[in-house]
Amino acid sequence: MTGHTHPAGLHTDLYEIRMVESYLRRGMTAPATFSLYIRPTVDRPWFLALGVHRVLEALETFRYDAPELDYLRSVGVEAPTLDWLASFEPSGEVWAVAEGTIVLGHEPILEMTAPLPVAQVLETAVINLIQFPTLVATKAARIALAAAGRPVVDFGFRRAHGLETGVEAALAAHIGGVTATSNLEAGRRYGIPVVGTMAHAFVQAFPTELEAFRAYAEDHPDGTILLVDTYDTVAGVHNAIVVADEMRSAGRHLRGIRIDSGDLDELSRAARKMLDDAGHTDVQIMASGGLSEVSIAVLVERGAPIDAFGVGTDLVVSMDRPAADIAYKLVVYDGRPVAKFSVDKATYPGAKQVFRRTDPSADVLGLRSESLPGEPLLAVVWRDGNVLTAFDLDAAKQRAADAVSALPTAWKVPAYASPTPVPGVSDALRALAGSLRSYPDG
Repeated sequence: MTGHTHPAGLHTDLYEIRMVESYLRRGMTAPATFSLYIRPTVDRPWFLALGVHRVLEALETFRYDAPELDYLRSVGVEAPTLDWLASFEPSGEVWAVAEGTIVLGHEPILEMTAPLPVAQVLETAVINLIQFPTLVATKAARIALAAAGRPVVDFGFRRAHGLETGVEAALAAHIGGVTATSNLEAGRRYGIPVVGTMAHAFVQAFPTELEAFRAYAEDHPDGTILLVDTYDTVAGVHNAIVVADEMRSAGRHLRGIRIDSGDLDELSRAARKMLDDAGHTDVQIMASGGLSEVSIAVLVERGAPIDAFGVGTDLVVSMDRPAADIAYKLVVYDGRPVAKFSVDKATYPGAKQVFRRTDPSADVLGLRSESLPGEPLLAVVWRDGNVLTAFDLDAAKQRAADAVSALPTAWKVPAYASPTPVPGVSDALRALAGSLRSYPDG
């Protein structure tokens, strides 16, 4: 097991520790399987699964040293549990889908089998580490679909819920289909292409817009993109054309302009005509400013001459769906399949597998012990401290692109799938569920 510097054991909720106390007191330490999945929802009929590699990293550092144990003692955790936590080292087995896999509601992203107290205390961290990257990767995929092949850039760092969250969002967005990011730390850490233009403050800092454009073009001649909407967008385009002419005379090239406000359809058409009439047909138009997947889809449908989009808040906080109805539920304890029967929150018992024959519309949810037609989506990725599948960003990005491309056509455009799809259920799984209690479909 790799050594750890910063024990992560307190990245859990108090009730997890309380349950562990009771398990230990009663000798309930037999193997348990927990299944992590997202419940079906109409506004996210499919998800791009991501974050398994973060769970495996957390398993390396989920420990309790003296400071952590002292704190737990201060909140009333008793000596036998503290002794157990002092020697805590995750063991067991994790099955998971590959990063960048499309999953439906009810389909496990990850299943963990471990001694019951071990699997229980990890619940909060596992949910946390899967939910956010899956949300952002899914949102990125939807935005990329709306852009219909036009590049999308992540501009969301300043609106992310924390510095590290912004870096994680940039990674998830890149895997989901976003071309580049403005986030330098994400670029350094993961090799994601970085881009940047200018802010309105730069233009305002100069006596005139034209002087600002000239200074920027002089200082950054390669890939110059000018922000043209600080004062009046049409006048800004005119000034950009002046600078483009001067650059061309000097053997250089204006790469593009960016419009960050106003009627992007109307303004992009006016800008395109002005640029073309001036002989700058190769100067691109980038749009930004409060864009969402819906507004991008509308602009594309209307044929707005926009070559690329910069998206911030809508992407990094998954504005229309900022949380997933994600669950981590006990499905086997000590060899006994178990299920939950709460209204609208019922679960299927047993360790599971998802079998995919063509695309997700034909998925079948079955028991892990079954052999059904199609490709099994879950595989062992971790066992007793050993990571069996290393994270590969490029592979995850390609897998995500292939998965989104393979979606049924009706699932690629708003409303992306209707009614909300769920996998089929194998006869064996249905029979097992029925043997515990009459089970609702879906």
